[in-house]
Amino acid sequence: MGKRKSSKPPPKKVVQKLPKHFDCLFCAHSQSVDCILDRELGKGVAKCRVCNASYETPIHELSDAIDVYSDWIDACESIR
Repeated sequence: MGKRKSSKPPPKKVVQKLPKHFDCLFCAHSQSVDCILDRELGKGVAKCRVCNASYETPIHELSDAIDVYSDWIDACESIR
């Protein structure tokens, strides 16, 4: 009689990292927008390093850089 086959542990799930640098909406440079989150003041700022375009939005404890950038995109689309 043989041993029972031991089951292999399931493979670890790969956690995808969210981006922190984005493309500018106005000057179209890639990876030029940095998002800074100031959790103490409750505000997030997205600013382009090339054309100095910036956007500021209120954030909460679950907000991330992608949330600030997507709010900026939504604000630009609502103006059009």
